[in-house]
Amino acid sequence: MEITRSVNGVPIRLSGERWSHIIEHRDELAGRMDDVLNAVSHPDWVTRGKSGSIIAWKGFGRSKYLSVIYKEIGRTDGFVITAFFTTKPKKRMKIWP
Repeated sequence: MEITRSVNGVPIRLSGERWSHIIEHRDELAGRMDDVLNAVSHPDWVTRGKSGSIIAWKGFGRSKYLSVIYKEIGRTDGFVITAFFTTKPKKRMKIWP
């Protein structure tokens, strides 16, 4: 299990099970766990997701963005739900910076 901190200072877990699930469905992320963790701790911007989730966005080049969806459960715990690359970030309510 890997842990990073969100921009809110909340520890965010990325379990081995969750990472396996992500790379099983998104093979372009294989070998890029550090990029996923870095997107949570040092995003370019953060938006609200669905059902209380949070989305961290990190740009890669001109038109490629890493989107990491995670959930904060209070001030002391959180977890990554999924991650993927996209060429068009969704317009959502920006909550950071």
